[in-house]
Amino acid sequence: MTRTPLVLLDGTRVSLAATSRDHLEDYHRWENDPGTILGFGTQVAQSWEVRAAGWEAQGRNRNYPQFEVVDAADHTPLGVTTLSIDPAVRTAEFVVLLAPEARGKGFAAEATALTLRWAFEYAALRMVWLKVLEPNTAGIAAYRKAGFQPAGRLRRSGYWLGRDCDELLMDATAEDFTAS
Repeated sequence: MTRTPLVLLDGTRVSLAATSRDHLEDYHRWENDPGTILGFGTQVAQSWEVRAAGWEAQGRNRNYPQFEVVDAADHTPLGVTTLSIDPAVRTAEFVVLLAPEARGKGFAAEATALTLRWAFEYAALRMVWLKVLEPNTAGIAAYRKAGFQPAGRLRRSGYWLGRDCDELLMDATAEDFTAS
């Protein structure tokens, strides 16, 4: 039985919903897609046992909120966004994961903007940051569209197609986000 998701924030084309264990197999498939592995620079696939155990641990950590990205019209799961909050300084690292079939359609920018809205309006964070591999031009464009700005560079810290590359740091502050 497929449950109707608990929608937390509505967007135009996508909405943020509570994640669901019912969709853990989808999340696992998305994370092991070669395009995801390339974009995250993880270089290896993850077993089901590792993913399932990680799900349980993450669910008990209030400083690791995850959101399911769903189609606003029919609530089809399209991806997941995550904030890894550092409560001591009220900042968070942002990560987005889209299903391979949902990529290239503009969903990442809207899902990112909705997650930033949650971060600043509901979680009262001061700043959200991310790392992105420099060759990931589509990701960089989506992050900029959502409100992230360039913040620095980690030289030769990542891999893209078997070659080392730079990771770019990007950030968004509450003031920047509310001003836009």
